[in-house]
Amino acid sequence: MAQSYAEAPAKTVSAGNGIEYAYREVGEGGVPLVLLMHFRGNLDYWDPALVDTLAEDRRIIAFDNTGVGGSSGTTPSTVAQMALDAIAFIDAMDVAQADILGFSLSSFVAQEIALIRPALVRRLVLASAAPQGAPGMHGWAKWVIDAVGEPDVNSC
Repeated sequence: MAQSYAEAPAKTVSAGNGIEYAYREVGEGGVPLVLLMHFRGNLDYWDPALVDTLAEDRRIIAFDNTGVGGSSGTTPSTVAQMALDAIAFIDAMDVAQADILGFSLSSFVAQEIALIRPALVRRLVLASAAPQGAPGMHGWAKWVIDAVGEPDVNSC
């Protein structure tokens, strides 16, 4: 492999939705694997050892969601909007078909992408996942709300 994830520079791409997305890519060949990060995670949260292993024989693309890390915009408040934003990023990268790996909250986003644009998704990998609306998934635990604050429903 030519470059490791830890050494790969963060780049940006402008999407049709007006968002400037920060991303990193490593590896080459075949259908790319697009990595969708967990709640409040950014490019630096991916383990380079994992990404480098995945990139041994394929192109890997990781990006910061809208309003997170190095990406512009306001973080969406719904999974559906996160999926539309991810699709806008993938389109901006000129990717016609991808394998999608959704981790934690982004497993919901990955499922939504597959529902919105099935032809875009060749394979779907759900890590630390549950179906949207699964029991116990309707809200955040009190300790999470205490750590990040109550949602501002007036701004939605």
